[in-house]
Formats: sequence, structure tokens, C-alpha cells
Amino acid sequence: MKRWRFDTMALHGALEGMKPNTVSVPIYQSLAYPFDDVQHGADAYADAREGLFCYGRWDNPTVQVFEKRLAMLEGGEAAIATSSGMSAILLVAHHFCKVGDEIVSSNRVYGGTFVLFEAGLEKMGVKVRWITDPSDLGAWKKAITKKTRFLYVESPSNPSLHVADIRALADIAHGKKLPLVVDNTICTPALQKPFSMGADVIVHSASKYLSGNATSLSGAVVGKKELIRALRKGPMRYLGPALSPFNAWLLLLSMETLSLRMDRHSSNAMALATYLEGHPKVKSVNYPGLKSHPGHALAKKQMRACSSLLSFVVKGKFEDAVKIINTLELWVHATHLGTSRTIVTHPASTTHVALGPTELKKAGIPPTMIRVSVGLEDPADIIADIERALSKI
Repeated sequence: MKRWRFDTMALHGALEGMKPNTVSVPIYQSLAYPFDDVQHGADAYADAREGLFCYGRWDNPTVQVFEKRLAMLEGGEAAIATSSGMSAILLVAHHFCKVGDEIVSSNRVYGGTFVLFEAGLEKMGVKVRWITDPSDLGAWKKAITKKTRFLYVESPSNPSLHVADIRALADIAHGKKLPLVVDNTICTPALQKPFSMGADVIVHSASKYLSGNATSLSGAVVGKKELIRALRKGPMRYLGPALSPFNAWLLLLSMETLSLRMDRHSSNAMALATYLEGHPKVKSVNYPGLKSHPGHALAKKQMRACSSLLSFVVKGKFEDAVKIINTLELWVHATHLGTSRTIVTHPASTTHVALGPTELKKAGIPPTMIRVSVGLEDPADIIADIERALSKI
């Protein structure tokens, strides 16, 4: 497997040893697996070893192919699939933290992640120390205490597109014998390899680009075999955020074209970002592919391309942003990203509304910001739709 390149692994990875060997991975829509004898059952329950299938909440043959293939693409040792991206992050936090512990996280994260850390972990007795300027490495070092259990970063971030220095953060974490957790949802392993830069754990909302078509609510954690085994034997069993076999099957189909899609997403996004940057009614554009982006040089170093997510701030008032979104015809107005269709979102009133005005300001999300997940349509049609909408304000 190691001799294969990315696109080959995306098609053939984790198929070896399947019986019977098939072109398409079967959907094992089963919750339970008969044991050969009592000892087999005891071994399956006591040992979360690969291949000892026991119960659908923590293992399934179809799901296992997805897990193994994703781990291969990320360059990790193992992976565990979850029912959503949020459940993947919850599993990681639950594993590393207990009452009285702390984590250090960038505040440039998805709104659901922010609420999980700010409200959900607080109920678990875990404190989050937020880094409001994630590019300030000194702030990360200062925030670490004896109670810190891991560092967390999302790069590029949603929706402000902050690019984190993963290598530098890994060095900081390792200097304190802590793991660095990286959310690689926006780039996917097709565009960015956090493990090669020192990350210890990678989380995904696989519902996004790994799925690519808004059909498969899903998530994943990738890391060392010891970590994944602990998650499978522990919190996956008693919390139960399992991925369905059917969704795993859909993900496997989509991942076969992952790098092709990510290349097209990136080129379309670059075309749109360039257009928006030159528009007189646009105040600023957040896209790492632009030379004007503060993280452009770092993005070129860390990422093969810059994916499809971008945001822009319009000149004027909140009402102008609303009018633009309501005028669009081709772009789909939804709270999602990473699909083949271009999706537009107003973060301040939807995905990140739970932050509240103060935290929204700290995170660089004004009410005039519009987030775009650029799809696979003809780029000329994507631009024509926003050109018409901008002409209305």
C-alpha cells in the first residue's frame, strides 16, 4: 500500500483480503455477528482488535473499509468513523479530558465546535482557554497550564479562513508533552497532510468534502492505533455515535474522486475570489489563495491548493448582505459546505450565531460577511450569479 500514490489509494485502499473480492464494497447492513464459540465472544468484547467484529455500534465491515482507507489517505495508523463531525470532536475531548482539565483552542473554529467547547465541555467540568489571535504563537504558549490536555486548531478555519502554522503549534504542544488536534475538514488529505507537520490527531466532518454531495452525515478521528483502539473500546461503546454502513458505503464511492473534486473546487474558488477582490462593492475577501491573504505564504507551504471555502465582506450594512443572498439564483442558500453545488451562508445569523455579538467580533465575523462553498459548476456561471446579485445593492 505504501508504494501507491494518493489517487490509487482512494480507489483501491483497504480492499486487500476482502472475500469475495468485489469491485464495489458490499454494504454489511448488520448489527450483530455470530461468534464461533464462547471464547470468540469473550475475545471480541475484551479486545477491540481489527477483524473481531462484535456489534454494529463499534465495528462493521463496510465502515472498517472507510476507516482504513481514510487513515491511509491521511498517512495515519488508524481511524474510527463517527455519526458526525461534532461527535468525532466530542470523542477526542472525552478521551483526553476529565473534570478539572483544560484545553487550548483557536477561536477561529466552526460554530458548533465553539459551542461544544464553550458550553458542552463546561458541563463536563472542562475549561477552554481561547486564543483570539491564533497567529500569535506566544499566546498559545502562555495559555498552556499544568491542566492542559491538548491543543486544538482548525486550518483553514470556517468562516474566516485563518491558516494556522501547524508545524509551529505541534512543536509547542510537544514541548509540553501534549497532543495537537487538527480539524482537516476544509482541505481533506487531498490538499493538506497535518501528520507530516507534526499533528497527533486529525478530526473530520466527513459530511463535507469527503462526502461531497450532502448525502452522508458522518465524521472521523484519525490517529495512532492505541488512540483509536481506546476510542473504539471506550467512548464509542458507551456513547455510541456510530456511522451507519450505508453512509460509509456512500463515502467510499465519493472518496474515489476526492482529489479530482478538490482540484476543481480550488480552481473555481480561486476564480471567484479573484473576481470578488476586484469588485467595488466588496470590502475584503478571505481566501488563502489570494496574495493579499495574511496566510498566503503559509498556505502555499502547507497546502497543495486552497479548497473551496471562502468568505467576503460587503461594503454597506447587514441588509445589503441579506439582499445579495436573497437575490442569488444559482447558489444554494444552506448551512452546509463541501458539496458539488455552490452554497452560500450568512455565518453571523446561522452557523456561528451562538457565539453572540462579542465573540463574533473577536472571531472576525461581521454581520456583512458572506460565506461561500464554491461548487463544481462552470466558474463563469458561478461568477455571473454573484455579479447580478451585487448589482442590486
